[in-house]
Amino acid sequence: MFQYDLVVVGSGPAGRRGAIQAAKLGKKVLVIEQGKRVGGVSVHTGTIPSKTLRETALNLSGWRERGFYGRSYRVKQEISAEDLRRRLLITLNHEVEVLEHQFARNRVHHMRGKASFVDASTLQVVKDDGEITQVSAASVLLAVGTKPFRPDYMPFDGKTVLDSDELLDIQELPRSMIVIGAGVIGIEYATIFSALDTAVTVIDPKATMLDFIDKEIVEDFTYQLRDRNMKLLLGQKADKVETLENGKVELTLDSGRRLTTDMVLFAAGRMGATDTLNLEAIGLEADSRGRLKVNPETFQTSVANVYAAGDVVGFPSLASTSMEQGRIAARVAIGAVAKEPQKYFPYGIYAVPEISTCGLTEEEMKERGIPYECGIARFRETSRGHIMGLDTGLLKLIFSLKTRRLLGVHIVGEGATELVHIGQAVLNLKGTVEYFVENTFNYPTLAEAYKIAGLDAWNRMGDIKSEL
Repeated sequence: MFQYDLVVVGSGPAGRRGAIQAAKLGKKVLVIEQGKRVGGVSVHTGTIPSKTLRETALNLSGWRERGFYGRSYRVKQEISAEDLRRRLLITLNHEVEVLEHQFARNRVHHMRGKASFVDASTLQVVKDDGEITQVSAASVLLAVGTKPFRPDYMPFDGKTVLDSDELLDIQELPRSMIVIGAGVIGIEYATIFSALDTAVTVIDPKATMLDFIDKEIVEDFTYQLRDRNMKLLLGQKADKVETLENGKVELTLDSGRRLTTDMVLFAAGRMGATDTLNLEAIGLEADSRGRLKVNPETFQTSVANVYAAGDVVGFPSLASTSMEQGRIAARVAIGAVAKEPQKYFPYGIYAVPEISTCGLTEEEMKERGIPYECGIARFRETSRGHIMGLDTGLLKLIFSLKTRRLLGVHIVGEGATELVHIGQAVLNLKGTVEYFVENTFNYPTLAEAYKIAGLDAWNRMGDIKSEL
């Protein structure tokens, strides 16, 4: 009856994981991608490029060794945009080759073109050469991702006023930069360019930033940014942005303050890329930011055979969670059993320094009225931290006083996005403070901070044996 069991629109983390999962279960699958190459935003303008840019910046600038050799230390004295782009292209080519091999190995068909609905089971695909074809499917998975929000009042020119996609194609590194938006994307790019010794200012109308992260972690992070002369103008809005004749950009804030800079990065939100899907044809409606509402357990939309996963469904908008959403959606769509995902997943912010978190924050513990105790460890307390020359870095564990279970792990510092998985495992396996006190960690490692933080909390919680 249908050409395919499942048609996936988009080949980012959610799309590719969903497509491969369905194909592994013997279903006929087609992936439609409108980009020049498969991979979606994650591979070409989002996750992989930004993290590659970060790693390249830290390596060439000698950032990690400055604790030993001083702030003036650099591995490469003159770092150019071409230095960053060269490594970026190598990484992206590798990612695309791996993905294309996965599709071929699992016999996933893929087609390049722009898809839109004719009806709930039929999609029209417009190819680059203008050819139009139609495909039919028992189920459709929308994994179209997002695109940068580009308000009309911003004079985008791709050179001095850019969005986060355009930033990857800059020809020269700016001496100064203003980032509008203190969300995850804005903060990641702001700190990366700060590590390259660009003078960075961050502007956001909200008086706080990263509100979903534990407040103590954000305070430590904020201190580190200001310590290296980053300007954080929170609670202020850019009322006017104009390009000057000398090539610079002038911003006028609602406070009346005027700022001049070489480059402006507008990173205040993203939109679901749903505007070209002709959702009206199937009676589906996106919200004001182009996002789709789904059942959080099955990722089914209000149209029975249409599913959506990844950034297009909103928070948490992570590559890692998008992959799992796509896998679950595909299994449900083809009638396979899908287990509910683990309750606690890690959130990683690839700023400089990294932030990663899993479980409840201290603020959430207070809101829920759960009696708790915290354990703190600073990376400089570990021998590995000394070896690495770290004078910053913080690991925070939150335990229930009643059950002694770990309920939250929050880290800011070098390797935070790797270290968090230890805490994630203990948390999801319902481990207690005793795990960290009694377990043996490799020495010297940064992971030893878990034992230090566990002992810090245990010293105040008391030995469980004394309470029996």
